[in-house]
Amino acid sequence: MSEVWGVLAAMFSSALGGSSIGATRYLAHIADPIAIGSFRFGVGFVLLLPVAISREGNWPSLRDLPAVAALGLLFFAVFPGLFNASLMFTTAARGALALSTLPLMTMLIGAALGIERLTIRKTTGVLIATTGVATALVSGLQNAPSGAWKGDLLMGCAALCMAFYSIWSRPYIQRSGAIRFTTVAMGVGAILLICAGCLNGSFAPVADFTTPQWFAIVYLGAFGSALTFYLWAFALERTTPTRVAVSIAVNPISASLVGATVLHEPLGWNLALGTIAVVAGIWIATRHSNTTSV
Repeated sequence: MSEVWGVLAAMFSSALGGSSIGATRYLAHIADPIAIGSFRFGVGFVLLLPVAISREGNWPSLRDLPAVAALGLLFFAVFPGLFNASLMFTTAARGALALSTLPLMTMLIGAALGIERLTIRKTTGVLIATTGVATALVSGLQNAPSGAWKGDLLMGCAALCMAFYSIWSRPYIQRSGAIRFTTVAMGVGAILLICAGCLNGSFAPVADFTTPQWFAIVYLGAFGSALTFYLWAFALERTTPTRVAVSIAVNPISASLVGATVLHEPLGWNLALGTIAVVAGIWIATRHSNTTSV
């Protein structure tokens, strides 16, 4: 039952993450990637800290702290920099599709490192879910801006960062708990981004922000940061990295809906068909089985 809750938390986290792609793209032509990441994770850290303090349990130990800090820099500084920069070049749909390579990367890296067994069932589920994403977003992929490949490449690199984070962070999450691990890791990343933003003059456009931009910032901090990444860590605490990562297939569906609603990006009839394939792929990949490994 614990793994079921982990998979459900990962799917909800991915749905929130998809909506965050739309919100980030909305801000991408107003503020630079460092400023967006600073607000997103700075607000998230401020919201998570009192919750983490009020909870019982252990903070990351002194022995674990360097590794937790390094993971925080990878996921909450390098990852958002690549993520936000990619959306300056490509659409929410294409960016989400590039990010949906995460399960494949996580599965292959986990198998290569001997952390997680590669099975036929898991591989089939991941491939079906990824195919579903491509089906759902095919209309959006046909309307790409010039130079969209740059954004696709940057998002692919972001997915690689997320894959390593998902694999390497699990033992630390299990020792200190999802909420406190996430708070410390996010705090480290937020501090680095804020310092970089101050040195780079990234916060100058903030003076021109209007109510919609501030609303997007608050949404990114509360839902796209604090809740999204707490749920991701919660899931990693309860199930395997690949079972968590395959839920990222929900992300493009959510992103495409936000892109169509807020950014007026095209959305085709194929969304329903793709969504069915995504759900089927996640179900196959997350089921327990004694299927032969590959």
